[in-house]
Amino acid sequence: ICAIDVGLKHFATICYSDGYSEKVENPKYLVKTEKRVAKEQRKLSRKQKGSKNYEKQRLKVAKLHEKVKNQREDFLHKLSRRIVSENQAIVLEDLNVKSLFSGNLSRHIQDSSWRKFFEYLSYKALWYGRDLIFADRFYPSSKTCHVCGYKNQELKLSDREWVCPVCGTRHDRDINAGKNL
Repeated sequence: ICAIDVGLKHFATICYSDGYSEKVENPKYLVKTEKRVAKEQRKLSRKQKGSKNYEKQRLKVAKLHEKVKNQREDFLHKLSRRIVSENQAIVLEDLNVKSLFSGNLSRHIQDSSWRKFFEYLSYKALWYGRDLIFADRFYPSSKTCHVCGYKNQELKLSDREWVCPVCGTRHDRDINAGKNL
């Protein structure tokens, strides 16, 4: 059994039932190629619409966007396949990803493609006969101590580590959320 907590700094934190946990780095494909895309789009904006050079430049920009899309999908397919093949049951938090797009981190959230990752896990779990369990959207998985069950109400999103005042256990926010899920 494994539980997956998605995030921006690390794409996902995977906690296994044997106590082992791993953090999967976020590849940030769009952020890495952002300057190149901007440069090519500037070149495109200087071309005369309808000309041959405009079409050539438009294809260059389209190829860059397609490359980012292919890199992202390759990463998501490989990760979801590995998770489904290694585990009998997978627990995920049920996020309302669409509502997260309105904030100032929307570009990074879209670059992470959490919803697509959830879709890949869903159909691959169905193919391989694995159980996929979605935790309640409002369950405070990162605020609750996995040792004693204390719920830390004062925890802010910027607090990445915290100490439980009841049992004194030191928690990494993402790993704690995975263990609670």
